[in-house]
Amino acid sequence: MTELNRRSVVQGLAATAAFVAGTAEGQAQPPDRRPETPFGFADVERRASDLAKLPYDARIPALPAPIAKLDYDAWRDIRFKPDKAFLGEGSPFRLQLFHLGFLYNRPVTVNLVRGGVATPIPYQASLYDLGRTKLDRALPLDLGFAGIRIHSPLNKPNLLDELISFLGASYFRFLGRDQLYGLSARGIAVNVEGVGGPEEFPVFREFWVAQPETNADALVIDALLDGPSLTGAFRFTVRPGDETSVGVTATLNPRVDLATVGLAPLTSMYFIGENDHSHTDDYRPELHDSDGLQIAAGSGEWLWRPLENPAARRISTFADRDPKGFGLLQRDRHFKAYQDLEASYSRRPGYFVEPEGAWGEGAVMLMELPTDTEVNDNIVACWRPAQAYPAGTPVRLAYRVRTVGGETLHPGGQVVNTFSVAPVASGTAKAAEIKGGLVRRFLIDFAGGELGYYRPDPAKVEIVAGTSAGRITATSLVPNPHIDGFRAAVDVALESTGQSTDLRAFLKAGGRALTETWTCPWTAT
Repeated sequence: MTELNRRSVVQGLAATAAFVAGTAEGQAQPPDRRPETPFGFADVERRASDLAKLPYDARIPALPAPIAKLDYDAWRDIRFKPDKAFLGEGSPFRLQLFHLGFLYNRPVTVNLVRGGVATPIPYQASLYDLGRTKLDRALPLDLGFAGIRIHSPLNKPNLLDELISFLGASYFRFLGRDQLYGLSARGIAVNVEGVGGPEEFPVFREFWVAQPETNADALVIDALLDGPSLTGAFRFTVRPGDETSVGVTATLNPRVDLATVGLAPLTSMYFIGENDHSHTDDYRPELHDSDGLQIAAGSGEWLWRPLENPAARRISTFADRDPKGFGLLQRDRHFKAYQDLEASYSRRPGYFVEPEGAWGEGAVMLMELPTDTEVNDNIVACWRPAQAYPAGTPVRLAYRVRTVGGETLHPGGQVVNTFSVAPVASGTAKAAEIKGGLVRRFLIDFAGGELGYYRPDPAKVEIVAGTSAGRITATSLVPNPHIDGFRAAVDVALESTGQSTDLRAFLKAGGRALTETWTCPWTAT
């Protein structure tokens, strides 16, 4: 930005600063004019298209001295004053702004849109309780913000709860009723695998928040994305409720041929689960924000892939055409599974992505990274198109992401537990194979759907199991009255140490599938 342009921006912000400081609840009052062409999503698309024609500018302006060296505790100590929140006037939504500092040193411009006019919000220290941070001079009006968050009466009609936040790169998180933050969504993922270079993290550099109508049930947020390989215009339509949903419309503008783009990416944490405590000696049985990947394939098949904390990075792909949905879910909703009085992992939401229109050929990609702590996000899921997006050709897509609690997404039976053990009681495996780790037994609990109906007559239910390598040496199926369903056992043998396979299993009756398909990788050790 040239000095002349910067001066113009600062002057414009100064002209609007008074209405921020001098109105109730910080409500922005733009100039009393109606533009001939009201601001809209097309303006964001035009900005993104123009920006894509320029080289990516990775420079980040230095923060002023008082906030440049804030540590985590000092940054967290800076709190937006609730009575300064924007979007009041009968609206059920309130807008707050994250302060710059700590890891969040890239300024974000935030605009309010009213009557077709987009007005930037100037920075003012009076919007915040600065806590222990002391300012010896006024900070510039064009300082910007770290991100935004929206409050609404999500859980009680007389209480404003955090609904959604955008903070850091293109990350955003949102909640349904009676849920606590866990996993995150992202606007886009680029080169997650690190092929030929590090992963890119495009950023939302500007937001436009539309003033909603009185008693509106949805909030519209537009965002401008910028990164080394692409730019993008995003529109988020947020609808709070038991299942809060975020409708996403996006136009992407590749600067280069995009062969490693990930659409509708989700990022989560999986540390330990019911089947693996080798990573830590912890009294808590399970520690994860999500415990499985759910896929609704274009063919109509539903798949469940339990997550793991692997010894080395593992990437799994599930080829599909025009998927109906995919997501990272937290199925175990019982406190006893976690025994954590503070983290409340049982209340973490799942996110399920439902594409609008045909997404064509591609694959759901799952990446699992090893971690030795519950602090790290080590799980990524996204849609990977089969064909690269060529440079200079806009790509338009739409989808919905919704929160998921303990509800079932499909009418059939689902996987509720996965266990893996040595088949010590199996007569089909040699002792040397068991000791050498070449044979493994997987126990899968299925419940829900019509399984309760079939449980008194288990002979009518059949387990269908398969493996991509090695051989299935034995299967068995017994009723499980504790879940009103069945426990399936699948023994698999591989030829040599280090060989890997992908297992699949589902239950059927009379040629009709009763459950989703369980799928799981295994490597002989």
